[in-house]
Amino acid sequence: MPDNSLIFKEWAPAAEALFLTGDFNGWDNFAHPYQKKEFGKWELHIPPKQDSTPAVSHNSKLKVVVHTRAGDRLYRISPWAKYVAKYEKSVIYDWVHWDPPQPYIHKHPRPLKPRSLRIYESHVGIASPEGKVASYSNFTHNVLPKIKDLGYNCIQMMAIMEHAYYASFGYQVTSFFAASSRFGTPEELKELIDVAHSLGIFVLLDVVHSHASKNTEDGLNQFDGSESCFFHSAPRGEHSLWDSRLFNYSSWEVMRFLLSNLRWWMEEYRFDGFRFDGVTSMLYHHHGIGTGFSGDYSEYFGLQVDEDSLVYLMLANHIVHTLYPDCITIAEDVSGMPAVCRPVQEGGLGFDYRLAMAIPDKWIQILKEFKDEDWNMGNIVFTMTNRRYGEKCIAYSESHDQALVGDKTLAFWLMDKEMYTSMSSLIPMNSIIDRGIQLHKMIRLLTHGLGGEGYLNFIGNEFGHPEWLDFPRVGNNESYHYARRQFNLVDTDRLRYKQLYNFDRDMNRTEDKYGWLAAPPAYISVKHEGDKVIVFERANVLFVFNFHPTQSYTSYKVGVGSAGKFKIKLDSDEIHYGGHGRLDHSTEFFTEPVAFNDRPNSMMVYIPCRTAIVLANEEIDYCN
Repeated sequence: MPDNSLIFKEWAPAAEALFLTGDFNGWDNFAHPYQKKEFGKWELHIPPKQDSTPAVSHNSKLKVVVHTRAGDRLYRISPWAKYVAKYEKSVIYDWVHWDPPQPYIHKHPRPLKPRSLRIYESHVGIASPEGKVASYSNFTHNVLPKIKDLGYNCIQMMAIMEHAYYASFGYQVTSFFAASSRFGTPEELKELIDVAHSLGIFVLLDVVHSHASKNTEDGLNQFDGSESCFFHSAPRGEHSLWDSRLFNYSSWEVMRFLLSNLRWWMEEYRFDGFRFDGVTSMLYHHHGIGTGFSGDYSEYFGLQVDEDSLVYLMLANHIVHTLYPDCITIAEDVSGMPAVCRPVQEGGLGFDYRLAMAIPDKWIQILKEFKDEDWNMGNIVFTMTNRRYGEKCIAYSESHDQALVGDKTLAFWLMDKEMYTSMSSLIPMNSIIDRGIQLHKMIRLLTHGLGGEGYLNFIGNEFGHPEWLDFPRVGNNESYHYARRQFNLVDTDRLRYKQLYNFDRDMNRTEDKYGWLAAPPAYISVKHEGDKVIVFERANVLFVFNFHPTQSYTSYKVGVGSAGKFKIKLDSDEIHYGGHGRLDHSTEFFTEPVAFNDRPNSMMVYIPCRTAIVLANEEIDYCN
């Protein structure tokens, strides 16, 4: 308060009495009782000290002492704690009062909302080649410049909400208002976001409102001594697969807690929006467990839908888009629920985008089950374009899900153990590395150009990060070996990782110039099974893919919508992308007014095997 007094408020409807204890009162469990208010609320007012400073000093520890109706005394962390930390060899996190004498002041305005969303999915803790938990400051100074150079205009930050178990990847949240202390201080996170804004980069929080950790002493579970409080009681309040608690979205105080949480991250830290995790689990009483979705409307409209959580998501989107008109929200929904990305006033859930989760699964399936010559072009195109018109999707060929232990990155699926010994650019590529590098680029460009209205890449995968992701845990002897990103591989010019990095960078820069992600869906003119060729147009740009492992086409006829002179703007076969340099970029391709494949014009192009090219019409003013 202005006079340096402190007001503490809690909601603990099942508690008999509440007290505040901590360093400030010598850990006296009874000196500072809360006063009981209406509707299960409790309030405590602590006047300032005699020297007019706050009674609770910065960085001091606190606990809420809960007396239950059964006569138990429980020690809890406030659900609203702004900062929690684990000291020395302690197992349990401590609530730490965060009130720094010199709080961080944001210097830069929020950037403009991107028309084309190119997302770099990030995890602060693994963002270093070293086997350790990396910091906010490391990310600010060493990773943000890479993201800017790569052409991404948005960061999706995982594992920011405090989670006691590091190996949960941030999805077992224990303190919803606390930025994870294992990476640094709240002020250092604010600086990270501020610097990102100075670079014109949007920052999204991976927010987890679908469930919460079962932890009691340093989590929300049984905060007031009851099985419910913030959650449904069992069995509805427990997720059988995640071993976590499920919120009671029909409770006003739970909604206030979660909606306040969204405002907190937007206003205190100046995030620019959210990626909502576990939306499928929220939407249905069955949580998607053991349930397949064919697209039949009966799967989406019926008693299996959890209307309480559905309405919460509508309310959350309504509030954040009303208060922050330029914010972005993304739904992680695998079910394909209709109208997830339509405005609330239309009866939709109000999200801006949904994740196109079938696309990475399709690429993994193809690489696991099919020989190159058996790839089905029509099936690939169908998966890329199978989305509802008017509901925007974020396309990606792989995310953190595909990198986790039990699976592996696309690059490792393609090249496996050869990546350990054969990635030097000082020696000729063997057939496995050659195939892997060419397909890695083509898969990403096809997903980028055809798969959605936004694009996402998981940190490190832009340069073909090898192996997989595995956090320190008992099962791997607490090793950090796989919980890191080896950016040093890119910094070594004699390794081919730099070539994949170059292609990813130029792919994003080419999109930034021509804007195909913000354009209407593509017109697909060729998906030829025998030739293994896919051709489509989007944003007046022509994409040509030749997936054939051996057959090049010197004069391949393609149809185009606009007449004029075309030139190559991106070529996966360039030598500095790890290709073979078979195309002459000075070549001009002229259209003829001869209809072909339902397009009014046509032209001949040279397309080598395992190559993708992007061509632009030199007679079109793309700036307008």
